[in-house]
Amino acid sequence: MHLGLKEAEQLVHQLKNSCDTEEIEVAVCPAFTALFSVARVLKDSKIGIGAQDVFWEDQGAFTGEISPGMLLDVGCRYVIIGHSERRLHLGESDLMVHRKLLASLKHKLIPILCIGETLLEREANRTFDVLTRQLEAAFGGCSLTDGLELIIAYEPVWAIGTGWNASPQQAQEAHRFIRRWISEHLGTAVAASIRIQYGGSVNAANAASLLQQSQVDGALVGGASLKAEAFAQIVKAALDTKTIAR
Repeated sequence: MHLGLKEAEQLVHQLKNSCDTEEIEVAVCPAFTALFSVARVLKDSKIGIGAQDVFWEDQGAFTGEISPGMLLDVGCRYVIIGHSERRLHLGESDLMVHRKLLASLKHKLIPILCIGETLLEREANRTFDVLTRQLEAAFGGCSLTDGLELIIAYEPVWAIGTGWNASPQQAQEAHRFIRRWISEHLGTAVAASIRIQYGGSVNAANAASLLQQSQVDGALVGGASLKAEAFAQIVKAALDTKTIAR
């Protein structure tokens, strides 16, 4: 819950000058109140637009909620689903995440599905158990032909807004587990093409080491995305990593 309308517009004007590229996918997910204005600023840009949440019904008596169609109307291509802060502070359940995922796929929004464990769960060596539960709940009844319509963000709860981030090795290990689960339950084609991002205190200093991991396909950036210079440095790290990979 950051940046009012004018602040959001100012930020994306700056990002147009530093992060507008076709080499990698770059997107911003502003607050609902800024979506229309940000989309207008980025109209002729390669930078995509996403929302921070969505509701699973198309319409109805759900005061305060936003439907997939409403997001499409303002130009959204992406939507974040099941962010750890919503799970933690707003009681968002696995079932709610599942419903939002199905609704987003139905309307051709690209979901950024967030999963991850708490510090207590990691210390109890339950990371893979938690990821398995969240994946099983989210994808129950889903049928995907490929993974291009879906992004998974591994964001350990203990790394959200704390300044601590998973080490490159921890991220690689978790991402490998997620991709293996996808392969076994949704098929090898989906696993090969799906994008798995890392989220959790990503910043200009640690982005390169995380993005260099073979299983890390991108970053879901939190606080660092609120400053144009810091976000531009993360985008540059992604571009440099892509060049190295070639």
